[in-house]
Amino acid sequence: MASKSKKLFEIEEKAFGKLTRVLSIDGGGVRGIIPALILDFLESELQKLDGDEARIADYFDIIAGTETGSVTTAMLTAPKLNNNRPLLSAKDIKEFYIEHCPNIFSKRNNVFSRAAKMVKSFSGAKYDGKYLHSLLKEKLGDTKLHETLTDIVVPTFDIITSEEE
Repeated sequence: MASKSKKLFEIEEKAFGKLTRVLSIDGGGVRGIIPALILDFLESELQKLDGDEARIADYFDIIAGTETGSVTTAMLTAPKLNNNRPLLSAKDIKEFYIEHCPNIFSKRNNVFSRAAKMVKSFSGAKYDGKYLHSLLKEKLGDTKLHETLTDIVVPTFDIITSEEE
């Protein structure tokens, strides 16, 4: 496990003082697959050095994400029940995006959908989040922000649609 051996990113405090290791994960809708692929590769390389149980959350003090990067952040840091280890590996997250991106970021290409998209861009989110919300509920359950395995930053805002009012 990563904590038993000297971690790859461990730097002597004498030379630099206390360092805070931050991972920032970009969003970008369907392009969220790109950070997922990179994180899968990074985690597999860390596992070669520190063992199969090494996870991205073991190496960073803060993990932040925007848009789909926030989803990745939540999935990287959500704990297993009664284990205090990450629920999902970076490979699981990559596979999640590959399998579910077409349904999360679905596009309809007809005249009416383009017009509706233009009107909606002034008043709300680009994609309907219902499918994503149900997936995250299934994967993460009732995990709360204070339960994550490392500190996270997840910028959010609340969009109230006319359907919800």
